[in-house]
Amino acid sequence: MLSKEEISFLVKGFTHNDIPDYQMSAFLMACCFKPLNFQETLHLTHAMLHSGKTFDFSDIPFKKIDKHSTGGVGDKTSLILAPIVACYDVAVPMISGRGLGHTGGTVDKLESIPGFKMNLSFEEFQHHLKTLHFAMMGQTKDIAPADARMYALRDVTATVECIPLIAASIMSKKLAEGIDSLVLDVKFGCGAFMQKLKDAIELAKWLVKIGKSCGKKTIALVTDMNQPLGNKIGNSLEIEETIEVLKGQGPKDLIDLSLTLSGAMLTLGGISRSVKEGIALSQKVIRTGQALQKFKELIKQQGGDERVIESFSYLPSAKYTFEFLAPKAGFLTKINAWHIGKAASILGCGRETVTDVIDPSVGFILHKKVGAKVQKNDTLLTVCYNDEKKCAASMAELTQAFEIAPKKPHLTPLIQKILGKL
Repeated sequence: MLSKEEISFLVKGFTHNDIPDYQMSAFLMACCFKPLNFQETLHLTHAMLHSGKTFDFSDIPFKKIDKHSTGGVGDKTSLILAPIVACYDVAVPMISGRGLGHTGGTVDKLESIPGFKMNLSFEEFQHHLKTLHFAMMGQTKDIAPADARMYALRDVTATVECIPLIAASIMSKKLAEGIDSLVLDVKFGCGAFMQKLKDAIELAKWLVKIGKSCGKKTIALVTDMNQPLGNKIGNSLEIEETIEVLKGQGPKDLIDLSLTLSGAMLTLGGISRSVKEGIALSQKVIRTGQALQKFKELIKQQGGDERVIESFSYLPSAKYTFEFLAPKAGFLTKINAWHIGKAASILGCGRETVTDVIDPSVGFILHKKVGAKVQKNDTLLTVCYNDEKKCAASMAELTQAFEIAPKKPHLTPLIQKILGKL
């Protein structure tokens, strides 16, 4: 078993370039062949956490609570729940990343709002937390720098899917935010990082246990990402759907998950006595318009064009649309989130490398979800695009994404499991 001092020495040496990449690569591969036990994973989390800057918000007289998702297609719950929770005496410090591959990133979505600034200083971030009760900024090189360097090596050494390494990576960044509690959305399915339900549950258990060991109340929802979440996929389109939900509209699956997550955050913050009561409080601030107003204030504070709240015409929009039609009648039995996400990335929604430039205006609008009855030539999805070649290239993925069968499929709950004590 590796001691705390040994792991600390390794991470510190690697961060300061005293330990070369090939030695760290060997360590990461060894972690896959013989996985770290929990105590070693906890030591690794602490070492990565303290490899850079940590935030201190002790002067803010509210519970500091964040939410983290392991990523998926159409997942814009952070944008919805943060203004909801911030309507109460809870502070939500959100440090988010960009999208990579088939999953979208919160930073990219917010930056589709003209003028919106994600590159905040610590002082600006803290000011927004104090005045608005929430703030959103992009990840910086100062937060858990060891994680960023180690992840780059994991990507090229086939060590990405090691649960202890995933858990240490996620929790080192979240704990650096100076939070009191954390709500996690651990996804499984074809559009998720963890494909199998049992693997997602295992990861969720590790994350909750690390949070608890660090003195942070942590709960995890294990949720289905076999089909996209919500109806809109693409950066500006997902801002549209965020605003629709905050106006009391939007698709049921997105609303239900967002409300459950916000209800859990309000419970951890001591505002509600149960998730059910937290959901009711969340619905209240949507109904009164407070949550929408809070989101509008954030847009204004961070330099964005607040007129997007009143009219989507102020958001980037694609020049062309194309209707993707059902090839036959029956019931929609599958909408493969991975193929949808891949098609969106081809269209310009995402990036394959960090340096790729995205198109904030393109994406998809789903008109049917799994379980829906369809007729031949019904519109399954609208493609919003700017480039004919990219639109044509995305078709190869879209044709594999939808399955139609004679019998209605058995529908499983979106939220499969909740781990951790409230």
